[in-house]
Amino acid sequence: MSQAPVIVWVRRDLRLTDHAAFTQAAKSGAPVIPVFIRDALVDGLGAAPKWRLGLGVESFSKSLEDKGSRLILRAGPPREVLLELAKQVGASAVYWQRAYDPDSVERDTDVKSALKDAGVQAESFEGHLLFEPWTVETKQGGYYKVYSPFWRAVKDREVPAPLPAPSDLPAPDQWPVSDDLNDWGLGDAMRRGAAVVRPYVRLGEQAAQSRLGAFMASKVEAYKDQRDVPAEDGTSCLSENLAVGEISPSQMWHAGQRALEEGKAGAETFLKEIVWREFAYHLMWHSPRILTDNWREEWGAFPWNEDERRAEVKAWKQARTGIRFVDAGLREMYVTGRMHNRVRMIVGSYLTKHLLCHWKIGMKWFEDCLIDWDPASNAMGWQWVAGSGPDATPYFRVFNPVTQREKFDPDRAYVKRWIAEGQKNPGAEALSYFDAIPESWPMRAGDDYPDPIVSAKDGREAALNAYENKGF
Repeated sequence: MSQAPVIVWVRRDLRLTDHAAFTQAAKSGAPVIPVFIRDALVDGLGAAPKWRLGLGVESFSKSLEDKGSRLILRAGPPREVLLELAKQVGASAVYWQRAYDPDSVERDTDVKSALKDAGVQAESFEGHLLFEPWTVETKQGGYYKVYSPFWRAVKDREVPAPLPAPSDLPAPDQWPVSDDLNDWGLGDAMRRGAAVVRPYVRLGEQAAQSRLGAFMASKVEAYKDQRDVPAEDGTSCLSENLAVGEISPSQMWHAGQRALEEGKAGAETFLKEIVWREFAYHLMWHSPRILTDNWREEWGAFPWNEDERRAEVKAWKQARTGIRFVDAGLREMYVTGRMHNRVRMIVGSYLTKHLLCHWKIGMKWFEDCLIDWDPASNAMGWQWVAGSGPDATPYFRVFNPVTQREKFDPDRAYVKRWIAEGQKNPGAEALSYFDAIPESWPMRAGDDYPDPIVSAKDGREAALNAYENKGF
């Protein structure tokens, strides 16, 4: 090769627009070799996020081919894969965008050190977040533990404009050998559910940008009110694309700022939701125990049930709790790979408060079932609703799933959309749940709908008694 190539290590950032590593590589004028590595962190993903990541990799590979480039696929420890590939192609540098969960940080630190020792430039770039977590501090120099002051601290900060996609990605004289994505079997664990969920996926960078544009054009005005109504199409649905990096938070932020300047009423609420994700990463960076342990350490004494084999846990996972709003949310997740945010809170509260089951059970289940799974957001969301996390007021967050349904689904449109039992002519989406679930679950659309395993009233009283007995 006339010039030593640059390797761009692609991870959960499957786009070309606003991708600093690709921008820097293209600016060098050297041949660019994009590579995606199936490592232990990819193999450790739950069924739905791993399947969705595989779809994203396939789509991004086609996008690169349209630009005269290609995505090289390799499997193994990134340290070994990148050292071998850099030696094979004579690469001068390896670039990537940063990740912030502790396992990725440990991996990336090791890779960077090994490459530098081998005489290969290794550089990481921002782009997964609006603000690097270590740059946001309280006046006392610590990190924020409550969302509202965090929002006030960052809402007027300058966010650089999104980078345009590189106009050209020079190809090497000869491409290195690549694995075949089909051989990886990233979607195997989805089994028959893949065919059910696939129509709800909006795949790739172009689809993500179209989603953002459509939301800003017709939905952001009413977003503040409509985002809490699960039967309405009132949200951006961009969490799916954001989770695998098909769109950047900066692109969303600047679109929201333009809407705010245009006087669209829901724009600030949309911006606050983007910053809520930032807050989750801020907490994960500064207190990584949020992924594995109670963020509020005093909650270690709380008497949660931790046995996943319990009948009530099984009923919750199978969306047969007898509480229709809860079951509708869980079925929406099984059919679409996503769950409306308002309903996530109800579903989570029912498990951790009414059933007094550990938040880790719910977090793990979501990690397996959500195509928009995000490590920081999932952990913080579960700990927030359980009461063990930041900015939590457990007494006020024992959500009553019955009154919540009356408030946010008064005509039962959402419940009817997802629960077939008891309906004379259930819709296709309600029936599709039975096509998605494991065949080992003995459930049919014609079954009688169950009585509540724990009523809204009894569950609330049990939760409050548990708090009182433990001095919460």
